[in-house]
Amino acid sequence: MTIEFTRNDFPTVGVEVEFYLVDRETGELVSAASEVLEEMGLAHPGGEHPRAKHELFQSTLEIITDVCRTPAEAHRDLRATLDELTEALDRRGLMALSSGTHPFGMASAQLVSPSTRYHQLVEAMQWPARRLLICGMHVHVGVVDGERAIAVINELTRHLPLFLALSASSPFFEGEDSGLASARSKVFEALPTAGLPPQISGWVDFEAFMSTLLDSGCISSIREVWWDIRPHPDFGTIEFRMCDATPTLTEASALAALAQALVVWCNRRIETDDLPVPPRDWTVRENRWLAGRYGIEASLIVEDLEVGTVHRRPVRDLVVELVDELMPIAKELGSEAELGDVLEILAGGSGTERQRRVIAGGGSLVDVVHHLAKELADDRPRA
Repeated sequence: MTIEFTRNDFPTVGVEVEFYLVDRETGELVSAASEVLEEMGLAHPGGEHPRAKHELFQSTLEIITDVCRTPAEAHRDLRATLDELTEALDRRGLMALSSGTHPFGMASAQLVSPSTRYHQLVEAMQWPARRLLICGMHVHVGVVDGERAIAVINELTRHLPLFLALSASSPFFEGEDSGLASARSKVFEALPTAGLPPQISGWVDFEAFMSTLLDSGCISSIREVWWDIRPHPDFGTIEFRMCDATPTLTEASALAALAQALVVWCNRRIETDDLPVPPRDWTVRENRWLAGRYGIEASLIVEDLEVGTVHRRPVRDLVVELVDELMPIAKELGSEAELGDVLEILAGGSGTERQRRVIAGGGSLVDVVHHLAKELADDRPRA
């Protein structure tokens, strides 16, 4: 089959962030998405808000941006929709929070959203789908064509563990400390087409892969391939999907800046034919586990395949070096402030570390919920 890829001559940015809807007093999840989205859609054609959408469960929803040129523009777009959402929630005694998991919500107690697609997903996937009480953050970056998208993705798998470590915000799942920095990543990878992408040799190979799944009836749409990073042919983008939902929009825009600058860096290395040797699959898989387990305190495997050496290096050092290398590109793109905010995550701690500090200070999981809601409202991590 032939899959058309929408051309993008500029590395545009789009961001999607998922949220939990909770009771303002108890912190419990509330299945209010349908009525909230109905209210938010009243002023829009067809009664649907263009930036706010259903997610799998009625206690969650997603807001998305338009196509943006900079992470700062994406941040403003997200903020405007979040302000609308907050007003609708306030009238119902509710509040929103953004993190990879809700600290104590039970997946089995949630109502599935009314979309036929979601009900079909649960029927097809069963227990793995019923456990998906998780929220993520996705970044789209425009690329010129499908062939380029595959080449960039193959290189960027090297950096996916850094995105997971920086975004990690899901230490708790169903009332227990998972011991992980990102429990969400382990829950989500249980789906059959989730996790790291396979090595794809080019766009024709991608088309063959998708044809196999579609023609065999294993999937009904390309949208059902939920790799950590994937091409999005309709949008003409590379979609970064490995991140936990970040507690603040500032953190989301920081990771969007990192994604955009990395895509531009890859494009330029491809054009000069000096990309590094691609990372090996098993190294990336081990690093993904280490990032999900330890977050920004992880030490990852670093290989030099040209000379045959291997060692471990701290995520913190790798992030600092990567930001330093990408900063000239970020200045060209007008995103140096947002890329600089990546270093603030290292300085203040990830969402996971900040949540665990609440418990270490004598707080409860309900206190963690209020901590997260406050961070989102203020758009500022709390110590």
